[in-house]
Amino acid sequence: MARMAPAFSPLIGCKPFYFFISLLSSMDIEKKLELVSRPPVAEVVTREELKSLFETNSHPTHYIGFEISGKVHLGSGLLTSLLLKDFISAGVKPTIFLADYHAWINGKLGGDLEKIQSVARGYFKSAFISLGLTEDKVKYVLASEMYDKDYWREVLRISKDTTMQRMLRCTTIMGRTQKDALDCATVLYPAMQAADIFMLGPDIAHAGTDQRKVHMLAREIGEKHNKKKFVALHHSLLMGLLGPQKMGFEENAADDTAISSKMSKSKPDSCIFIHDSEAEIARKVKSAYCPEKTVENNPVLEMCRHFIMRNGSPLSISRPAKFGGDAEFATYSELELAYKEGKLHPMDLKNATTASLCGILEPSRKYFEAHKELLLQI
Repeated sequence: MARMAPAFSPLIGCKPFYFFISLLSSMDIEKKLELVSRPPVAEVVTREELKSLFETNSHPTHYIGFEISGKVHLGSGLLTSLLLKDFISAGVKPTIFLADYHAWINGKLGGDLEKIQSVARGYFKSAFISLGLTEDKVKYVLASEMYDKDYWREVLRISKDTTMQRMLRCTTIMGRTQKDALDCATVLYPAMQAADIFMLGPDIAHAGTDQRKVHMLAREIGEKHNKKKFVALHHSLLMGLLGPQKMGFEENAADDTAISSKMSKSKPDSCIFIHDSEAEIARKVKSAYCPEKTVENNPVLEMCRHFIMRNGSPLSISRPAKFGGDAEFATYSELELAYKEGKLHPMDLKNATTASLCGILEPSRKYFEAHKELLLQI
């Protein structure tokens, strides 16, 4: 009588086993790609390169840089923390680059380099830690501590390989139009940012869409000089509470609106700082641009999409029965449609948004209540 096959066979050494393992790996990579590229990520240059990166490296390195320029708001702090938590879940090892020299060149904090460096090590780093990006999860690098003769040689090499016209076009990364670039140091700024990438050597360089030009410059020059090729990842800019603006940053109208309208600490009423009080959050949201039935360029809806409902959390609306009674929106698309059709009043949307934001920002608010000396730095 023939022996029967066992009920379970691991198929070790057989092609089906390796096909199964390959399928699992492929599924895992697709999940990583989804985590790293989901909104508010707007562009990956290129997705094919990112997929190849994950196929060959389970823990790619990452970098995002910040000028040290004052208080941290939703667009710089909260948005970054949400994205980096996704990246960490995908196995990415992030670095937050504290760009002190860049802030000095751009005249931030009165152009006082010592103050900029003190704020970088104190308040600014702590702001991200308060949002859950602790030092066991994220590496923090102060720019000036990395710079050496090799770095400055790289800056000069990049400058030699770039026309003045292109360098001036890249100065929009500083929040300046070409005509605002008045001193030589300003013109060097894009070359320094490209050199930062070469010196850090990340697999993924990450920034807002306003930084795209310098990433493309660095990718082109890097290819000429056999530098490590990096994936460029760009997230959407969070619109400020004042609504759409046009200041002439770009020839393209859509890009101009995105850059000119972004949440900015230089316009305090355009932004919500991560440590604002509940009363201050309520005041700012109440006065925010939020036209009835208008979903395009609506900063209140944008905060719902990117922060409140991003991970599947519903938005609950509390209102009197005569105005429709309480409601709950399970998805952002449901919320947007109801608002567009006039089934949700702007003030009801603002009240719900305020309540949710106050809850999301509670950890940062409590952190800085316990470390008030850090706020005194700025």
